[in-house]
Amino acid sequence: MVTEKQGFSLNGYIAFFVVLPVLQFTFAYQFIHHIMPIPSAILSILTAICWGGFFMVQPNQGKVMTLFGSYVGTEKRNGLRWTIPFFMRRTVSLRIRNFESGKIKVNDNQGNPIEIATIVVWSVTDTAEAVFEVDDFESYVSIQSESALRNMASSYAYDPQNDDDISLRSHPQTISDVLKNEIQERLGKAGVTVHEARISHLAYSPEIAHAMLQRQQASAIIAARTKIVEGAVGMVEMALDKLQEKQVVELDEERKATMISNLLVVLCGDKATQPIVNTGSIY
Repeated sequence: MVTEKQGFSLNGYIAFFVVLPVLQFTFAYQFIHHIMPIPSAILSILTAICWGGFFMVQPNQGKVMTLFGSYVGTEKRNGLRWTIPFFMRRTVSLRIRNFESGKIKVNDNQGNPIEIATIVVWSVTDTAEAVFEVDDFESYVSIQSESALRNMASSYAYDPQNDDDISLRSHPQTISDVLKNEIQERLGKAGVTVHEARISHLAYSPEIAHAMLQRQQASAIIAARTKIVEGAVGMVEMALDKLQEKQVVELDEERKATMISNLLVVLCGDKATQPIVNTGSIY
């Protein structure tokens, strides 16, 4: 495995104002005084070659340098730099980037087809691994991110089956952390660091979306009805206790049953009840 190391380079301004002027002055002196004309020609060729050693490094950029196929280092220091002219230099961006996957269809761990997509925030931290360990690190990021997303989505249910279950819809932060770790495990060998990974789209597939919506509505209705019944029973119990405590009226078991039935109808009904005034006997 190739790991990143510091490459050789000099400050470009020092090279421009010190090294090259010395070479040029030496060449000019020998040419004027006709001293060693052959070495002077060689010196002039070397001076021209040295101009090819200048290069610029922008902020959040790295220059991966190779010599005849061998990796010799990476330069990340910004500004004008000078290195050996025979070094081949490849620019690698170290800036933070976003990758948004397309909507993919996958089955959750309950077998329900769902649509899911993600946004991955990443950057290159090891330029040598990014350049030499994979063929195209940008394509590698996109393919491996979608593969990790598909594997993660098939490990969890869309909706929780129990209160303690972790699901795609009910625990977004936990799911994001799991997805980030899974993507990082795959991209670490390519010198890439994942800063964040979040679900950007989550829905049932169109063929089952209507049925799942009905199931969710039924679950919501059952939960609401349960709360209503619990509250109604409590209110009926409180009403009977108050009547008995204040001795407003003596009720036998039959009258209590009738009163409980009427109160439950009033409290649990979907529509507002219409009052009926009974002017005769309760019997």
